[in-house]
Amino acid sequence: MPNQAPSHPGLRVIPTPPSPGRRAALRLDAAWRLGPRPVSLFIAHRLALAAGLPARRLRDAAPPAGAFLPGIAPPAPPLPPGSAGRLLEAAGALPARPDWHGPFDAAAPALGLDLFRAGDVRPVWERHRFGDVLLLVQAARLDPAGPHLARAEALLRDWSAANPAFRGPAWACGQEAALRALTLALALALLDADRGPPAGARALLGLLSRRIAATPAYAAAQDNNHAISEPAGAFACALLLGDGRGAARAARHLARAVARLVAPDGGFAQVSAGYARLALDTLCLAEWLRRRHAAPAFPEPLGSRAAALVAWLHRVTAPDGSGAALGVEDGSALADLGLHGPGDARGSVERAARLFAGSTAGSADDPGCAWLGLPCPASRLDRPARWVATGTMGWAAGATALLRTGPLRFRPAQSDLLHLTLRDGTVVVLRDGGTGSYNPPSPGWWDAIGAAAAHNAPVFDGRDPMPRAGRFLLARWPRLGVLPDGAWMRDHAGNRTERRVLATGRTWTIEDRVAGPFRQAAWHWRLPPGDWHLTADGVEGAPARIAASADAPLALHLAEGWESPAYGALRPVPVLVVTAAAPVSRLLTQVTLPAGDAP
Repeated sequence: MPNQAPSHPGLRVIPTPPSPGRRAALRLDAAWRLGPRPVSLFIAHRLALAAGLPARRLRDAAPPAGAFLPGIAPPAPPLPPGSAGRLLEAAGALPARPDWHGPFDAAAPALGLDLFRAGDVRPVWERHRFGDVLLLVQAARLDPAGPHLARAEALLRDWSAANPAFRGPAWACGQEAALRALTLALALALLDADRGPPAGARALLGLLSRRIAATPAYAAAQDNNHAISEPAGAFACALLLGDGRGAARAARHLARAVARLVAPDGGFAQVSAGYARLALDTLCLAEWLRRRHAAPAFPEPLGSRAAALVAWLHRVTAPDGSGAALGVEDGSALADLGLHGPGDARGSVERAARLFAGSTAGSADDPGCAWLGLPCPASRLDRPARWVATGTMGWAAGATALLRTGPLRFRPAQSDLLHLTLRDGTVVVLRDGGTGSYNPPSPGWWDAIGAAAAHNAPVFDGRDPMPRAGRFLLARWPRLGVLPDGAWMRDHAGNRTERRVLATGRTWTIEDRVAGPFRQAAWHWRLPPGDWHLTADGVEGAPARIAASADAPLALHLAEGWESPAYGALRPVPVLVVTAAAPVSRLLTQVTLPAGDAP
C-alpha cells in the first residue's frame, strides 16, 4: 500500500507538539469523556502487562505439528457465471511466498513489539489474515486436480515456521489472531474438516485461542471492533476444538459487546462504513459457524442489533458497492468469498442481510452467499428517503447525502462532526478525505485528512475544536444534538453551529447558522478531482455548481487539499474555501447538480 505523496512540503510540516502540561491536560480531558469503563479497563491492561501476566500466558510453545488441511476437497457449489474463472485466475496470481514480516522483527516477543517505529503494521497484518489460504481452498474445490490444496497446506506450514508462537508482528494483536482464527475456521468448513480438524489446524487454533485470551481488558477497553472480533474468534476456536463451555462463554461476551457498541437504530461505535463492514463480516462468520455446528443461538440483542447494523450499511453503500468515506477504516474485506475487494461492500451487505435480516440487499446472485449455501430471501432491504441513526443522518432524493451527527458516546476518530457527504450516482461531489494511514510517513497526513479543516463544517479562528491528545485520541469533544433536518454542535470555546439540509429536485441547500465568540469562520468544501472554475459566488465544474451567500461579506478561493482513495494512499483534490468575519451568523450553500439522471 504505497505512500503516494510523501515528499510534498505541506505534508512534511511537523505540527508544534503541545507542552507536557498541555498534553497531560488534553489526555485527562479525553479520559473524562471516555468514561470510567474503558479507562479502568485500559489501566487494568497496563497493570497486567507490568505484572507480566499476559507474558506468562504466552510462553513459547511448540509449533503446530501434523497436517493443517485434509487431503481432498469436496466439489464446489453452483456459482454465478464468471465467478469460478475469476477465483481461479486470482489463485493463480498469488505470490509463491508472502513477505510475512515487512520491517518488523520476527523474533521479538510479540507483546513488547513496537508497532509504529519500523513502519505501518497494517499492510503486514493483512498477509496474516489467511485470505490467500481461503482463496486456494475455493480454487481447490473448483479445480480438484490442480495444485491449489497443496499450495494452501504449504502456505500454512510456511506461515507456522516463519511465525513462531507469540513472537513477531503476527502475534502482537489479539484482534488479528481472532480474524485469523475465523478465516481458518471458514477454510476448514469449506473443506468439510471443521468438525474434526487435522492435528496441525487444531494446534494452531489452540495457539490463537491463547493469544486472544491473553489481553481481554485491552480489547474491551477499545470500544471498537477489537471487542467484537476477539470474542468472535474465541468462539470459533472453542467451537472447532469441541469446547462447549468456552464457546458459550465467548458467545456471551460477543453478545454483550454488540449490545454496547451497536445502537438499536444501527449506529455503530466506530462511525465508519468500513468498520461497520468489518463488524458485520466478523458476526456473519460467527453466526454461520454457529448454525453449521448447531450451537445455541447467540443471546439477544446480537441478532437484532446486527440486523440494524446491516440496514445502516445498506443505506450508506452505493449501488456499485462503494461506501461513504466516513471516519476511518483500514481496507478490511474479511472472508471476501466473491472477491469484491475493499472498495465494494455488496458481498458483505448481502451476506449479513440474509443471515440477520432475512432479506436480500439486491445481490441475488452473490457468489459469496453461494459458497455458504445461503438462499436468497424474497424480502428486500429498503432505502428510505430519510433516516436517522446514532451518529449519522441520511437523505436519498436522487442524489444521496450523509451528515455526521452525534451524540458522542464513543471516541471520535476524526474531527468530522457535522461534515456532509453528497453523492450523485458514482460521483461524490462533497467528500470526506478518508483515512490515510495509522502510521503515516509524513506528520502532515493527520491534519490533511482528519482535522476539522479537512471536513466541511465551519472552522472557527483556524482552531480545531478537538485537539489531538494521542495517535488515536481526541480531546474536548463538542456537545451535539439532532434537529429535524440536520444537527447542531457547540464546541468548548462556546461556538455553536446549526446545520440544516434541504433537497429540492437537483438542488441541495446547506444552511449553517453560527454564533459564539469567534472572529472568523471558514468552510472547506472538498471537491472531486477535475477542472473547477471559481465564480463570483462559488465554483463550477462538471459535477456541480456551488454557490455561497451569507449575511456578511465572503472571501472565496480554490485551494489544494488531500484525500485518501485507499488506505496508505494520498492524492491532491481541489477545495473551495469560504471565509467570513464576525458578525456573520448565516451561510447558505447551494449545490446544483447537472440536470438529468445521475452519472
